[in-house]
Amino acid sequence: MLHVELLKHFPGFTLDVEWSAPAGVVALFGPSGAGKTLTLECLAGLIRPDGGRVELHGRELYDSVRGVHRPPRDRRLGTVFQGYALFPHLTVEENLGFGLDRMARPARRQRVAELVARLQLGDARRLKPAALSGGQQQRVALGRALASDPDLLLLDEPLAALDSPLRRSLRDELAGMLRGFGKTAVVVTHDLAEACQLADHIVVYDRGRVVQAGAKDAVLSRPASAHVAAALGVRNVLEGVVLNAGAEGIQLVWRGYLLVAARGPSGSPLPAPGDRVPFFIRPEHVRLMRKDRYGTGGERQTNLVRGTLVGEVDMGAAFTLRFAVEGEGEPPARGYDLEIAVPKLVHEKLCLHYDRQWTVSVQPSAVELLPTA
Repeated sequence: MLHVELLKHFPGFTLDVEWSAPAGVVALFGPSGAGKTLTLECLAGLIRPDGGRVELHGRELYDSVRGVHRPPRDRRLGTVFQGYALFPHLTVEENLGFGLDRMARPARRQRVAELVARLQLGDARRLKPAALSGGQQQRVALGRALASDPDLLLLDEPLAALDSPLRRSLRDELAGMLRGFGKTAVVVTHDLAEACQLADHIVVYDRGRVVQAGAKDAVLSRPASAHVAAALGVRNVLEGVVLNAGAEGIQLVWRGYLLVAARGPSGSPLPAPGDRVPFFIRPEHVRLMRKDRYGTGGERQTNLVRGTLVGEVDMGAAFTLRFAVEGEGEPPARGYDLEIAVPKLVHEKLCLHYDRQWTVSVQPSAVELLPTA
């Protein structure tokens, strides 16, 4: 278990965070300037906080009350920097063994050989970084950080310096290596896809504060507020008025349409009639109603909304449709109410390039209410 409480004041910015995470990979996610890298520097002992406590597996690394502040060399840490920061004049073996100067030479050679074998770098062990592929460089950087058998691995935007195609291809490899070594790791990233692929636990940062923390699936499926949903890149964040709330679900009025949500906001009491509540509908959960089947009864008669497709974005294998609702109230300034995700094959089969008037359906389980506080 890693427990973090940190307070650090700077002119114009204060870091004031508290979070805990079990063993595994933790992603600190949020926009640039939110305090993620500052947290990493405090964990590493490079910056001394003004207050707080850091405890790793029962061992105190920092405690402002008890006066504990272990120097970096005594924290049993490994670090992977942006762009990997390999020593260009050293071979793979020399890079891997660089931080093992406290070991006797035979033990150091054995440890390097173990890492070379485990990271499948045997054919490259005598090459220098310039001769390595991106994946090999990544493995060397991770191996160097793990060479001393640290208790905690810190990774600061490890893929940020790479171009997009290479970054995507290396995520899988990095995720597999992190889990294969079985270490507690903290990864700083502002890329949600990267956080999702690498981490078991996500801590969402915003302006020096933690706005939500928890298991990855819980954070992604139940954002703590509309603000957190926006930070996570959740689309279709909307607001409706509660008509009725009970065990059978919550009835909302939105743009003159009746929507039913299957459950209330996570960790909050049921809203009362007349309350304005934020909610979201993921684009992939909005269904276009086939006109030859519309009006046949059953579940297709619930949560129906009429409107017009006013735009679309080609995402390669799928399209993101922009749907303007025909309803009450002022239309949004962006010109559409909902984004709808459909596979390219569906787009072609339904002739969406010219058939623009549609009724859409959303299942009650897909209408996710957000806490108002």
